[in-house]
Amino acid sequence: MEKDLQKLLERLLTFRDERDWARFQTPRNLALSISLEAAELLEHFQWTREDEPQLSRDKVEAMSEEVADILIYLLLMADRLGIDPVEAAFDKIEKNAARYPVELVRGKSKKYTKY
Repeated sequence: MEKDLQKLLERLLTFRDERDWARFQTPRNLALSISLEAAELLEHFQWTREDEPQLSRDKVEAMSEEVADILIYLLLMADRLGIDPVEAAFDKIEKNAARYPVELVRGKSKKYTKY
């Protein structure tokens, strides 16, 4: 795991363990929390249009808290399941590169099963 992510994870685990919260952070509860926080991030776009001007600084600041929550729960989930999230992401990029060859998909957004 990248050094900064490892330091972040260590800080999260210390924070969690000082409060005796590990027993509540089951894979199910962490998955639910990731989904809920992602929905809170999406809520910032509710009732907006694609052609609206850029997001305000306040809106981006509020969204950064949701991004942080998602990352925190995701790292805790990865730790609980013994997954290196950086390695998993690199593996997924390789799988997607095979599924979506540049020469077939450049500029297109269909799912790989449509090619």
